Amino acid sequence: VQLQASGGGLVQAGGSLRLSCAASGRTFSNYNMGWFRQAPGKEREFVAAIRWSGDSTYYADSVKGRFTISRDNAKNTVYLQMNSLKPGDTAVYYCAASGRYYSVYPSSYDYWGQGTQVTVSS
Repeated sequence: VQLQASGGGLVQAGGSLRLSCAASGRTFSNYNMGWFRQAPGKEREFVAAIRWSGDSTYYADSVKGRFTISRDNAKNTVYLQMNSLKPGDTAVYYCAASGRYYSVYPSSYDYWGQGTQVTVSS
């Protein structure tokens, strides 16, 4: 499956952004989806995941209550709504697809998008 992330940009602290990840090539509804992020000099870290059916979500503690992951299987798209953004949220955000696992570990994911930059100014 091919993944194309979009929606990043520059926003002030306290602002909001919505990331989108469009999938193509295979049956999107078969895949659990995740969002990860990577800041300069840091390892890639888990942000949020959603089960293939959309009936279960999981969040990193650092974003819980501020970010919401959702999916529209009819549009082959997964979203990440980010509210109350902080400078510490600055990173490249990646979407990923897993055919088997609903997981917080990058190694569990089979396919990755190219990333979209999110920059939060103070």
